[in-house]
Amino acid sequence: MLDVIGTVARLGLAAVWLTSGVLKAIDPDQTYVAVRAYDVLPPAAVEVVAAILPWFEIALGLLVLAGIGLRAVAAVSIVLLLVFIAGVSQAWARGLLIDCGCFGGGGAVAAGQTAYLQELLRDAGFIALAAWLVVRPRTLLSLDSQFENTGRTT
Repeated sequence: MLDVIGTVARLGLAAVWLTSGVLKAIDPDQTYVAVRAYDVLPPAAVEVVAAILPWFEIALGLLVLAGIGLRAVAAVSIVLLLVFIAGVSQAWARGLLIDCGCFGGGGAVAAGQTAYLQELLRDAGFIALAAWLVVRPRTLLSLDSQFENTGRTT
């Protein structure tokens, strides 16, 4: 039963990263707008983050989906999600009126259109998925499990 729970967590986390990354990758200009809206990075850094972030998320999603290096990838996922939580929290604390751009879009929004609490709770849920995989990375149909079954370790 625990392997099934882990598999659901793995597939859920993979879906998060793949969806987020693909939506950002298909609209790089909007991704730039979303990263810039947080108003914490200099323009050159915004450009680098906006260019790399979608592909990094897609890579995380593919690794989680395949179950390769699951414990390590889940730990990296937690770190990235904590960075996202810090970004949303500072935007909220500073009174910025932005959409997080977590799943595409992003940038300035009208007063009353922010969803900071929901975004933070959602990211906390994603951290729970990743934390499960850090603590118990064994899941069904993962490549890590296949290596384990053949006597090799990752």
